[in-house]
Amino acid sequence: MAVTVDDGGPHRRTPSDLIPVGPVPANPSVESVRLAEFFARRIRPLVDRWQPRGGQLRLIRHFADGAGLVRMPRGTETWPARYGSVRGAWVRAPGASPANGVVLHLHGGGFVFGSPRSHRALAYQISRGTGMPVFLPHYRRAPEHPFPAAPNDCLAAYQALLDRKMPPERIRVSGDSAGGHLAAGLLSDLARLELPMPASAALFSPLLDLSCARLTELDTECRDPFIAPTATERICRAYRGETPSTDPRLNVLEADKSGWPPVLIQIGGTECLRGDAERMAESLRAAGVHCELQIWPGQIHVFQGWAALPEARAATGYVGEFLTAAR
Repeated sequence: MAVTVDDGGPHRRTPSDLIPVGPVPANPSVESVRLAEFFARRIRPLVDRWQPRGGQLRLIRHFADGAGLVRMPRGTETWPARYGSVRGAWVRAPGASPANGVVLHLHGGGFVFGSPRSHRALAYQISRGTGMPVFLPHYRRAPEHPFPAAPNDCLAAYQALLDRKMPPERIRVSGDSAGGHLAAGLLSDLARLELPMPASAALFSPLLDLSCARLTELDTECRDPFIAPTATERICRAYRGETPSTDPRLNVLEADKSGWPPVLIQIGGTECLRGDAERMAESLRAAGVHCELQIWPGQIHVFQGWAALPEARAATGYVGEFLTAAR
């Protein structure tokens, strides 16, 4: 599938006549094909059976945090931080400076796992691309802390940056997977509370529709090598708790988006979440917000986190260009 950048301009093209634009290639690299095949064979069968509770949940949390203990490139700085009730970690690539602004990145993990530790490498890629330090807040996770714990913590993290005299026009927001939902929810909360918006936002493989309405349909059309609709429904139920997916703070696709900053959305062409990304792009454009949607052929969920892939380097490089353009 050679679907690439769709900026929603006046001559918007249909999927059949989209051609490669910018960093998005027409076809996946050999490395990406091999990675997708590995996930399809080895990981997807495990994800189909996964339950967000008990020993399985403890194991995936341990594995995710352990995967984040990779050696960071020479000159990279990482340090913990606490601002009142807000805890988290900073990641600064060589040459990155707060004089350029900061990025608030909300990590993924299906609302139930993941942490600042697990996402250090992705934060490094974002910091390198933007030239800005990246703050990873340690938000509370389900099922121990269901909605609205996580979005409240993310809002507090953004407020902490403002309280530290960081001008909103020098703040960028990003999020991957479930963190993409939290990032969109943060923008919605800022609009609702009439707080200043960040300069721009980037969403990587965002999980946006917590009703999971179209996941099975899209997975049937093109089997996702990583994301399983049944497991996604389980984690969304664990996160929502007793709150319906129609709650205004959860239903980010239907939120009023007038006044939102420019948004970049990147999604892999193999993902059953691509419908969420397309619907978000449509709703942003309908509200008059600049939005770029990139569908990367052959890529798996949050491929940007696999730094060895040429597509990951190109994608995070473009993220840097998009976010810094809003200075």
